[in-house]
Amino acid sequence: MTRQPVIARRAEALLDSAVIATAPVAGGDIATATKLRLSDGTTALMKTHPRPPEGFFAAEMRGLRWLGAVEAGVPVPEVLAGDDECVILRWVEQGKPGAEAATAFGTALAATHAAGAPGYGAVDDAGAHTDGFIGRLPLANRGADSWAEFYAERRVLPYLRLGRDRGSVTEDQVSVIESVLPRLAELVPEEGPARVHGDLWNGNVLWGHDGHAHIIDPAAHGGHRETDLAMLSLFGLPQLAKVLDAYDATAPLGDGWRDRVGLHQLHPLLVHACLFGGGYAARAAAVVSAFA
Repeated sequence: MTRQPVIARRAEALLDSAVIATAPVAGGDIATATKLRLSDGTTALMKTHPRPPEGFFAAEMRGLRWLGAVEAGVPVPEVLAGDDECVILRWVEQGKPGAEAATAFGTALAATHAAGAPGYGAVDDAGAHTDGFIGRLPLANRGADSWAEFYAERRVLPYLRLGRDRGSVTEDQVSVIESVLPRLAELVPEEGPARVHGDLWNGNVLWGHDGHAHIIDPAAHGGHRETDLAMLSLFGLPQLAKVLDAYDATAPLGDGWRDRVGLHQLHPLLVHACLFGGGYAARAAAVVSAFA
């Protein structure tokens, strides 16, 4: 590790601690990530963006703190400092996704969800509904009286319309996907708002050297717990079967939950259609066809 003076000085101003070394970290496609070694022995991760959307890093910090406040819940990196253009987190040394870690992850995720939320779309225990982000896109968190209404109005329709406007969702696909929305209440049992990560794909799960899975980059809100499980399934997760078995043993899932996975994947598929185009909209329409 060397020392990048500009990054180091910025971190020192926020942490009130000397930075003795820095190193770039690969992998982020939104923010620039840098590993920091501090004079007190702490290792940290600093994420910076020169012109982030307003509230971008505040939403990340708020979500991490809310998720991390759950006793026996999934570990999250400690927020050390941050401002409008950066966030500094305690470093998570990565290990391997072993069977014991997967079982512990499933159990802890059930505890995080069970901590609940004051309402659908809430982003803290005070019941705030501050909007956030999903990747680079804005994420509306205005509340709703039911999960079906919240999911349709805040998670599916905004990205369906944006995808259509960007030319990555066809009019036929819009019609097919819209057709299932009035039936969400009958297709997905209401359970009350869970404390969910909101963007829990494989890349946001860090298998720590400490034997625990840690979750990062949340789009945290009060939602349906099956949403996080569906997201884990969407792009594949090592040891997924063990995670799900442990979760179900801790907080049994409703009958037919596996049949509903595709419905919960509509939102991330449409987000990907907006961001990347490709065949994501077609996958979303195919999901809905199974419920015709």
